[in-house]
Amino acid sequence: MTQSKPRTVLVTGGAGYIGGGVVAGLLDGGHRVICVDSLEFGGEALLAYWTQPRFEFRRCDIRDAAAVGVVLAETRPDSVIHLAAIVGDPACSQDPELAREVNWVASRDLADTCINNGVERFVFASTCSNYGKMNESNAMMTEGSRLAPVSLYAELKVQFERYLLEQMPRAVGFTPTCLRFATVYGLAARMRFDLTVNEFARDAALEREIVVFGEQFWRPYCHVTDFYRAFSAVLEAPTEQVGYEVFNVGDTTENYTKAMLIDVIREQVPDLRVSFVPRTEDPRDYRVDCSKIQTTLGFEISKRVPAGIAEIIGAVRAGVFADPDAARYSNCVYP
Repeated sequence: MTQSKPRTVLVTGGAGYIGGGVVAGLLDGGHRVICVDSLEFGGEALLAYWTQPRFEFRRCDIRDAAAVGVVLAETRPDSVIHLAAIVGDPACSQDPELAREVNWVASRDLADTCINNGVERFVFASTCSNYGKMNESNAMMTEGSRLAPVSLYAELKVQFERYLLEQMPRAVGFTPTCLRFATVYGLAARMRFDLTVNEFARDAALEREIVVFGEQFWRPYCHVTDFYRAFSAVLEAPTEQVGYEVFNVGDTTENYTKAMLIDVIREQVPDLRVSFVPRTEDPRDYRVDCSKIQTTLGFEISKRVPAGIAEIIGAVRAGVFADPDAARYSNCVYP
């Protein structure tokens, strides 16, 4: 990818597990970054670049449409990366009304306000969970596959995707793009251990028995650092390549069953203890084809699952996390 001219990018949810790396990557790329976050899980991820002159933080709940409008009017970003959300099936199930307010109503209002404030690029962090379940065991889900959300989290992502790409009035100069990300994993400044790879690797490092439910079901995986690289690829691409487009983000070879993840961990922790709990049905079971973003934008992942597992095992064993079981490392328990 060739470096485009510096942009002014507003990142919602910039203090989060994914957002911290996105903000850092944008700053390293020479861009001006406005981070908008309610700091529901704290803001330590921002400290590494707090004093950088091209970084600005605005504490704001995106449900406050008036406050969001003020931020947009004052900072005048040409691009918005929308990450802020109640993330994951358990967190959305814990407070469905909050999930609807943030993931649908506030997201819709944000997109409308962006148009009114002259934002050119709007990149939405969606999810491959939108696919739900493969109809055939050997199927690969592409961007044109049927969407079959089976959780409130995915339903709201699909609802906003459709609004952004199909229902809202098209505005001259406004270019929306939806990125359906694979299941995330890996080390980050605002760490999460309520994700399959991260949880398994943590427990392996602590010499715990790993309990696996439904080892045969498929998911795609993508390292957290590659989320920034996907956003960057969209921002640097010509509008005709990314406008009103959807891209699966990950690598087609990085689809794993849980049993396959255990095999990878066992290569690094030979005395791993595992128990499998049979599950004959799982509403989410899908493999994803990520060739479109590779061929269209030249996107390639930089890390694969074995490397991500190794880095987590190393950090946990080194004592980097004083309490790896702390509630602050989960999106399922609010402070």
